[in-house]
Formats: sequence, structure tokens, C-alpha cells
Amino acid sequence: MFAIIIVLVITLVVIAVIVSAIQQHKERLAALKRAEFSKLRNALEDTEDILLNAANVPLTRGIVSMLLKRILMTLRAMLELEPTSKDLKQRISETEKRLTDGNDTMGGESLTMPDNDKQIISMIQGIKKLRTILRAEHARGNIDTQSVVQEDRRLEMLQLRINVESQIKRGNQARASAMLGSARQCYEKALATLSNCAHADDYVTNRKSEVTMILEDIATELKEGNLRDRQKRAEQESNDLDVLFAPKRKW
Repeated sequence: MFAIIIVLVITLVVIAVIVSAIQQHKERLAALKRAEFSKLRNALEDTEDILLNAANVPLTRGIVSMLLKRILMTLRAMLELEPTSKDLKQRISETEKRLTDGNDTMGGESLTMPDNDKQIISMIQGIKKLRTILRAEHARGNIDTQSVVQEDRRLEMLQLRINVESQIKRGNQARASAMLGSARQCYEKALATLSNCAHADDYVTNRKSEVTMILEDIATELKEGNLRDRQKRAEQESNDLDVLFAPKRKW
């Protein structure tokens, strides 16, 4: 009996260890599944945000198609982790229809500048993410090399234009408020960005000429302003001397 009891105790301990190991394994798998699902959801949200940003940033049909394919691929991967999700199945169906129709609204040719700095930063971040996605999809073989080079060049120039236009806008505002020093700094930053551009096009050439002329005008205005200030100080000093050496009145 004693031997049987010992065997039973050992068996129970082994079973408990096995059950605990199986439970821990299930928990690890569940944690990995949650982490992978969260990663896919973040990738999906980033891609969808870029598509929504097309209202301000012009996207070509090739880029829109690439983004929709990326969304579809991500949704299918998420469905493998959550096979019973009706929402994922519906979104997959909707995305497939958008790809088949091929009539998604794209941004216009002109760049629409946001009204505040926060929106400008968001737009630039969106373009940076898009360039990263472009390279990642090229690595997966979802877009050809020539298209990547052309699209990345176009996105690089869009990013430059946003940077330049935001600096010019700040410069115009500062100049309108008679803050010539601040205005000059903004225009100089815009000019430096344009001068450092490796791919000069008509926009870069024209904007460089315009900004250079504005900086020359500001330099003239500052020079004239300094001259007026010196004249004013000289007149004030002269008035002070006149008062100092004027004949004293006897009371």
C-alpha cells in the first residue's frame, strides 16, 4: 500500500507539472498572438492614415493601389489570428472591392498646405511613413524598382515643398508684422533647403529666385530702418545737448 501511495503521489506531481507546462505554453502563445495582432493593427492604422492624408498630399494611382494591397494583406493576416471576426471579413471584402473598382479618390496635383504647425508636422510624418512603406513593399516584391525610384523622388520633392512653403508662410507672417529679423531667418531657412536639394526642378529654381529677391528687399528695408534709427538717435542726442547748453533762465 505504501508503495502504491508513493506511485500515486509521484503520478499526481508529474500530472500537475505537465498541466502547468501546458497552461504556461498556452499563455505564451496567447501573448504572442496578442502582440502580433497589435503589431498588425498598428500597421493597418498607419496605412489607412496615409490614405486619409491623400486629401492634402497628392498620391498617384500606383501608390493608392500599393496601400490598398498592403491593407488587404494585413487584414488577411489579422483574420488568421481571429478567424471568427465578422468585422475583419467585412473589411476584407470592402478592400477587395476598392482594389477591383480602382476608382479611389486621389489628391490633386497641387499641394494643400495645412493651417497650423501641428498639421504640417503630421503631413511630413505621413510622407516619411509612406516612403518607409514604399521601400518595405519593394523588398516584398509588391512594387517594381522603377516605380519605387520615381515615387520616392516625388515624395522627397513633396516633403521639400512642405518644408519650404511652411518657412515662407512664417516669413510672410513675420514680415507683415514688421518682424524683419524673424522673417529673414525663415526665408534663409527656406533658401538653404532649396539650395541643398539634389534634384532641382522648376519649382526649386523659381522659389530660389523668389526667396532671394525677398531677402534682398528685407536687407534693404533693414538697412533703411537702421539708418532711420541712427538719424533718430542723432536728433535725440542733439536735442539733449541743446537742452543741456541752453541759456539758463533767471527766476
